[in-house]
Amino acid sequence: MSGILDGKRILITGVLMESSIAFHAAKLAQEQGAEILLTAYPRPTLTQRIAKKLPRPVKVIELDVTNDEHLGRLEEAVSEELGGLDGIVHSIAFAPQDALGGNFLNTSFESVATAMHVSAFSLKSLTMACLPLMQNGGSVVGLTFDARYAWPQYDWMGPAKAALEATNRYMARDLGKQNIRCNLVAAGPIGSMAAKSIPGFEELASVWGHRSPLEWEMTDPEPAARAMVALLSDWFPKTTGEIVHVDGGLHAIGA
Repeated sequence: MSGILDGKRILITGVLMESSIAFHAAKLAQEQGAEILLTAYPRPTLTQRIAKKLPRPVKVIELDVTNDEHLGRLEEAVSEELGGLDGIVHSIAFAPQDALGGNFLNTSFESVATAMHVSAFSLKSLTMACLPLMQNGGSVVGLTFDARYAWPQYDWMGPAKAALEATNRYMARDLGKQNIRCNLVAAGPIGSMAAKSIPGFEELASVWGHRSPLEWEMTDPEPAARAMVALLSDWFPKTTGEIVHVDGGLHAIGA
């Protein structure tokens, strides 16, 4: 039985733990027929260990998306492994501790700039580094956390995600002529390593317990991963600049 990603070559960032949405996207992508390559930073050995739990062996390459040297050699490294690309998964976000946890009004611009560079600008820089490999078009899929609202404790990651969402729209505008689609999945809260680095994350996530129309499982990253894989496939051939919410429907509920 063929999968929806048969013959696709996908670069996947952000596989840190088995609880990562990116890990489940990688697993589903392989199960659906894709050939994948993982990137990791700052500890590629951690990702290599987690990658052993995937259905098939996969290579891991080091990539710091804020490092121009790393980005400059990415095309050659990916080409050696896959020959070209049909899709990119952007699952990268970071903010220094003083940019989170209720310190919004006191955060330095240096920390804000780091959050913006890693979490938003990297969607553009990663895609442009891979653009020569996407001769036949393709799909770029990133992860966001609904940036229309001010969330408890989330602080400068909120504006960083808003910048990510705007970046996605402008990339959709400029890359459409090359048949490259750019979309985001807005996932509900998942108890991943990234989430646990946010002080007071439990308070933020507790909203889902009483407002989400569908029962929300913080321990289940697969629904968001399924949406990412679907957007990587040819089943959304004319969808770009979109944000697909996989949050149990909470985004649609006012109170």
